[in-house]
Amino acid sequence: MTKPIVLVSACALIDADNRILIAQRPEGKSMAGLWEFPGGKLEPGETPEETLIREMQEELGVTTWESCLAPLSFASYAYDDFHLLMPLFICRKWEGFPQAREGQTLKWVKANTLRNYPMPPADEPLIPALMDIL
Repeated sequence: MTKPIVLVSACALIDADNRILIAQRPEGKSMAGLWEFPGGKLEPGETPEETLIREMQEELGVTTWESCLAPLSFASYAYDDFHLLMPLFICRKWEGFPQAREGQTLKWVKANTLRNYPMPPADEPLIPALMDIL
């Protein structure tokens, strides 16, 4: 049985203190309570970068630009019903102050503490790349 491939783009916003913004999935969503890097599914015709620019505005109320998104790593993970392919970008420059606009909880954390926050299985393999650069 072939599983559909779902393309999701994720972003590690990194502040001046080298902390990473993570978001806790709200009640009512799949994997509620788990922490993740902000982002979302690609819409038809969107690039991963365009998705992040849109999602950062919708989810967090911040504006960023393609030139401020640097690819870092990616995850490829087989969930029961679909296969997730997720590029992870880092972003150090944006306008606005991140706010939870979709019922999620936000937290700024150091890379070496990311494993203290339960994450979806696809997000966990991205942690070492962040620890290496921070």
